[in-house]
Formats: sequence, structure tokens, C-alpha cells
Amino acid sequence: MQLYYSPGACSLASHIALREAGLNVELKRADTKTKKLEDGSDYFAVNSKGAVPALRLDNGQVLTEGPVILQYLADQKPESGLAPKAGSLERYRLQEWLNYITSEVHKTFSPLFNPAADDNVKAYAKLNIEKRFEWLNKQLAGKQYLTGNQFTIADAYLYVVANWSNFVGIDLGRWPDLKAFQDRVAARPKVKEAMEAEGLFKKAA
Repeated sequence: MQLYYSPGACSLASHIALREAGLNVELKRADTKTKKLEDGSDYFAVNSKGAVPALRLDNGQVLTEGPVILQYLADQKPESGLAPKAGSLERYRLQEWLNYITSEVHKTFSPLFNPAADDNVKAYAKLNIEKRFEWLNKQLAGKQYLTGNQFTIADAYLYVVANWSNFVGIDLGRWPDLKAFQDRVAARPKVKEAMEAEGLFKKAA
């Protein structure tokens, strides 16, 4: 399998998941601005949407959309505990979280990274993000992770998206349970590996 990613983008969640699952996946870096791969080839030829992540399977098929790729990776190693069994209520709860993160948190950040968005649009986006962080902070009270004590793909996804706060002037310290969650996930060895592999911070000497 090949995972197409861009450093620090939402594809980092899939990168974390594959490492947590212990899967051997070849990493392919894509430039989301130029839509080119490192060898100069056209990324649109891989994913016509031009977005990351994309996962090329061993049979040549390509999966797109982060929450779908996350579930696919988790299902390759059920014993990892990254996703509950398909068809169980717990699995639907996980999908509930994935859907919330992708539609209500991930996409709400988009205007803040868009140079064409004016200050009013960005201020409105920040206000909405803060409302969602307030709700997430309450959900995480007394819990290690979103679904309880088990780290799942939803935690990887939220960690990556909430981490974008560092680049848009939102202080997560305002939401102590969410901040503690971020620190907890950041301390996981496989998360550190993924961050280092993408050049997001240097490995300690």
C-alpha cells in the first residue's frame, strides 16, 4: 500500500493510524499547492480531488477521504483496537466521532488557511471552532480518549485537527481537558514517529 500525504495535513491522522496498527505502507509526499509528487508527476493522476490523504491498495485501487482511509487501516489490524468491530454499536459511536470531526471541526478550520478569506470570515470561523472546542472539552472530562480508555482512529484525527490551533492563534489552554488530551496523544511513541517522519519536529538526541 501507498499513503499519499502532506506534512501536518489531515493525512497525518492516517499516517499515525498505520504506525499504530503496525502496517507496512510506503509514504508518498504530495504538494497540495502544486498538486505534484516528489518525482514531479501529477498528483491529480492519483486522486482527481487533489486532496490528501489517498491510499493506493495493493490491487491498484485508490481510496480517498480521511475517515474512510482511517477505518480501512484500522480494519487491516483489528487486534490493534483502533476501531471496534464492524456492525457493533461501538463502531457506530466511532463513526459518529469521525463524522463530527470531519464536518464540524476539520472543515471549520478551512477559512483560516485560505489567503483569500477576509478578516470577518476568519473571525467567524474562529468563533465556531471555539464553540466546538468548548463542547469537546466537556466530552473529554474524566476520559483518556474520545470513546473511553482505548485509543482509536478518531483520537488520531482529532489530535491532528486540533493541533492546527497552534498555527491560527487559538490557545488550547483555554480548554484544559482538550489540552490534556492533546498532550496525551502527542506523548504516544507512534505519534512521535509519524511527526518525526513528516519533519514536524526533530527526534530527540
